[in-house]
Amino acid sequence: MPEQDIHVSGTLVWYYYICSREVWLIGHQITPDQDDANVSLGRFIQEYSYTREKKELVVGHSKMDVFHMGNGELVIGEVKKSSRYRQSARMQLAFYLSELQQRGIKARGELRFPKEKKREEVVLDEQTERELDQTRREILRILYLPQPPLPVKNRYCKKCAYAEFCWA
Repeated sequence: MPEQDIHVSGTLVWYYYICSREVWLIGHQITPDQDDANVSLGRFIQEYSYTREKKELVVGHSKMDVFHMGNGELVIGEVKKSSRYRQSARMQLAFYLSELQQRGIKARGELRFPKEKKREEVVLDEQTERELDQTRREILRILYLPQPPLPVKNRYCKKCAYAEFCWA
């Protein structure tokens, strides 16, 4: 993998908190099963939730789900089908806030779980920034591995679009 092609994205941050093997696969452009029911459901929820808001703000290598101006500040939202992956989603959104902050853009973050009718604010504080720095370094370490890490069964494997790739 050429060095100039390696970059950390919000998607990689999301997968880092779920499975390091997925980080490597996504980072090497090995896409999951696009016909997987969970992938399709996620796409549907993303497309048909929050229809009155602007969709997909792209900044650098990051693509934020929804955004709007609220009380004079930018609010970016990350839409997820379930709060089951709350930590992954929180760190992904914190990564986006960090990317914006590095470009001089102040923003507020909201996790959104439309099926559960929940919203949760995400703030980029010092502790979260330290965790993000460590996460970025670890993601880069994984991406530079010559082969993907061995599969490790965890509670997320059951609904993973890479399940056949790992366990067939």
